[in-house]
Amino acid sequence: MRLSAWRSAAPRREALGPKVRAVLEPVLVTLGAEADPHVWIGWGEDAAYRFTLLVPTAGGLGLCVVRPTGGAEGPRVSAKLVRWSRAQVGDLDVDTQQGHRLATVQVEGTVLRGVDAEADALGRFVQALASAVDGRGLPSLDEPGRRRAPARRPRQIAGS
Repeated sequence: MRLSAWRSAAPRREALGPKVRAVLEPVLVTLGAEADPHVWIGWGEDAAYRFTLLVPTAGGLGLCVVRPTGGAEGPRVSAKLVRWSRAQVGDLDVDTQQGHRLATVQVEGTVLRGVDAEADALGRFVQALASAVDGRGLPSLDEPGRRRAPARRPRQIAGS
């Protein structure tokens, strides 16, 4: 998911508010991310105090620890870029029951979870990370478009 999509899904309004974005976005650019990058956020126990943001870039996996309430100084972001050859991506586990899916994976020590549609997005994210770690490059993280039905052949009319 793009960072802009996470803004609306934040568990607390101030977690990705304007003050946090003002500190976070320059850090993402420094790590090599685009303006509205694909990211995954591990909200953790309380997103008002701390959460982890993962951003895949051409050079490696950006790992940002965000503290939205940094006291008098304001929000704080600590970040590092982990080269793909050193990035640690665990196995993707998917459990299903009564039509619902739960996906779980550990990336650089952060446990990421997704349910149903978010599980599908997490699966695409982890597959992209695994591809980059294996040296196959970073594929597109955009949602796959709907496939068009194959063109039908015109029916032959007898005698033509």
